Amino acid sequence: MYKTIEDEVLKKAPPAELKAEFIQHEFERLHKFCVLIYVASIAVWILYDLILSFIGDQAFTWRSMVFITVFTILLIVLLFTRQARHFHWLNVLFVLTMTLGTRLLIDGLTIEHQAAWLLLAASTTLFSASILPLSSGSFFAAQIITWVLLNPFYDTEIDVLELRGLMAVSYTVFVCALTLYSFLTLSKAKLYNFIMSRLLLDQAYIDTLTEIPNRRSFMTRADKQLHNAPREHDHYLAMIDIDNFKKVNDVYGHDIGDEVLKRIAADIKTVMSHFEYARLGGEEFAIYLAGVRREDVEALAGELCRVVREQVTRHPVTISIGLAKVLEGDTLNQALIKADAALYESKHSGKDRYTFHQQA
Repeated sequence: MYKTIEDEVLKKAPPAELKAEFIQHEFERLHKFCVLIYVASIAVWILYDLILSFIGDQAFTWRSMVFITVFTILLIVLLFTRQARHFHWLNVLFVLTMTLGTRLLIDGLTIEHQAAWLLLAASTTLFSASILPLSSGSFFAAQIITWVLLNPFYDTEIDVLELRGLMAVSYTVFVCALTLYSFLTLSKAKLYNFIMSRLLLDQAYIDTLTEIPNRRSFMTRADKQLHNAPREHDHYLAMIDIDNFKKVNDVYGHDIGDEVLKRIAADIKTVMSHFEYARLGGEEFAIYLAGVRREDVEALAGELCRVVREQVTRHPVTISIGLAKVLEGDTLNQALIKADAALYESKHSGKDRYTFHQQA
C-alpha cells in the first residue's frame, strides 16, 4: 500500500504552495542546525586566519576583527530569523562575506600556496551550503559567489594546460558536481518524504468523502480546546444529524446520499469556519465552539439550519442540532453524550431545529 501511494506521489509535480510550505517547515525544523553551521563556519574562518597568518607571516589585523564582527552580526540576525525566505537572502550575504574575507586572507600568502587554499576554502563553503535548507536560487547564488571570489585560476600561478592545472580543474568540477548532486537529491528526497507524510496524515485525520476532519481529528483537537482554550466565555458542543437521511439513500441511491453529505459538510465549513468541526461517521457531524456566548451559539445554529434548508438543490434536506454547554470538569465524552441527548430532543420534536441540553 505504501509503495502504491509513493508511486502516485512521485508521478506528480508538487504545487508551488506545497513547496513553499515544505521549505518553511524544513527551515523551522533545522533552525538550530543552521545556527550550528554558521558557528562552525565562523570558527573555521578564524582558524584559517590564524593558520594563514602564521604561514604568510601576517599579523592578526584590524581587518580580521571587522569580518568577525560582521559574521557575529549575521549570526545574531539568524537567531531571530523565522521566515525561510529571509534566511535565503541572509545566507547569500553570509556566503558573500565569508568568501570575500577568505579571499583577502589567501591573497596575503605567497602565490604558490594560493590555489590549494582557494580550492580548500571553496569546497568547505559549498559543502556547508549543500546541507542547509536553502531554496534552489539561494544555493546556486552561493555556488556562483564562491567560484567568483575563490576562483583558483584567477591571479594565481596555475596554468590550466599543465598537470597541476588539470588536477585543479578536475577537483573543481568534482566539487561542483558533488555538492550540486547532493543538494538536489537531498532536497527532492526530503520534499517527497514531506508530501508522503502530509498525505498519510490527511488519510488518518481527514474524512475522504467530505474532505473535512474525521472523528479521530475532532477528538484530538476538541480535547485540546477543552483543556487549553481560555474560559473568558463558555464552551459548547454541537451534534448534527441529517434528517431522514436513510430515506434519501433508499429512494435516490447512495451516490446522491454522498452528494448530500458533501453539501452539508461544505455548509458546516462555511458557517462554522472559526471552530473545530468534523464528520463523526454516517450522517453525524460535530462542532466544538470555544469561547462563545449562548446567544452567539443560537445565532450560528439557526444560521446553519437556514443555510441547509434554503440550499437550492434537486434533493433538499434539513438538519437537526443538539447543543450542550461544556462545564468545568466535563470530559469530551461527557459533552458528546449531553449533545447527543439534545439532538434526540430535536429529532423527536419536529426536526430542522436546534435544542439545548437541559442541565439536571
